Amino acid sequence: MYIEKIILKNYRNIKDAVLCPHKKTSVLFGDNAQGKTNILESVYYCAMGRSHRTNNDRELVAFGEEYAHIKLFIKDDYGRTDRIDINIRSNGKKGIALNGIAIKRIGEMIGTFNAIIFSPENLQLIKAGPSERRKFIDMELCQTDKIYYYNLKQYYKVLKQRNNLLKKINKTDDMLDIFDIQLSEYGSRLIADRASFISKISDTAAEIHAGITENKETLRLEYKPNTEQENFYKKLVGSREKDIYYGSTSVGVQKDDITFFVNNVNARDYGSQGQQRTACLSVKMAEIDIIRQEKNRVPVLLLDDVLSELDKKRQAYLINNISDVQTIITSTGTDENIKNICNKGKVFFIKNGEIL
Repeated sequence: MYIEKIILKNYRNIKDAVLCPHKKTSVLFGDNAQGKTNILESVYYCAMGRSHRTNNDRELVAFGEEYAHIKLFIKDDYGRTDRIDINIRSNGKKGIALNGIAIKRIGEMIGTFNAIIFSPENLQLIKAGPSERRKFIDMELCQTDKIYYYNLKQYYKVLKQRNNLLKKINKTDDMLDIFDIQLSEYGSRLIADRASFISKISDTAAEIHAGITENKETLRLEYKPNTEQENFYKKLVGSREKDIYYGSTSVGVQKDDITFFVNNVNARDYGSQGQQRTACLSVKMAEIDIIRQEKNRVPVLLLDDVLSELDKKRQAYLINNISDVQTIITSTGTDENIKNICNKGKVFFIKNGEIL
């Protein structure tokens, strides 16, 4: 799978732009705040139906404009071309069309196009809070499993309803029984899928990590569910008194986490910065392999100024292992590895939201 063309209009600081990336590697050069990351964001939006930088779609529409538009043309290994159109109004409402046909739900689009984004923030995955690690799990699984996306959406819908009820009552309400049954059903499915995913990506990332460290270090990811599948409903019921007191649900997948172990030691608490970054790089590389296995195609890789955050060894490993992946890289520097990449692909200069 690769991108043939990206067309943007009124997207953040980009008034009008057309980009035809190289089938393998494209580099977006420019100073900070010129629009490079905005281009990557628009591509990722077409994979997930949402931005990875903001939950407020109004921010994506250029100041003073009524709408923003993204048009993405993608081609698969069999020569089939798909077109994704996303129109975002200044009030935050959006419309999505796939091959010219309007779709009502984002879930109908997710999975048509797969992309992985790797930015300096991802290198903080281990040190960040649990919400970032849950986001990492959900973003990956939603791209490869439409059922997971549906269950996740329904879970948070019921969770919101339960929390709203908890804020209004001062004793057990019959509606809590219904919400607890629904929450435990959707939550149990999510736990099973998350456990399977973490097991797969842990094995894959471990192999990559061994390659980067020349077998000097081991890596293991361990899923830490807030509750087990079989105890989900029981714990929800048992927490009712506390949940009513605080007005929020204290049990569920919204509190899950992942632990990273390097050489069987918790990397968040005891790992060096170099070990943490190597572990994060290994996991991001493993994402490519997981999508390749699950979808039988290679995703597009978006590298947002991440090479500047890696040392020469990690840069070289990353570059040498993405030869079959269409990659779009943003950069402000003239690193030697970037120069080598430029000789093999396309270079675009971005200034004030224009592609030069």
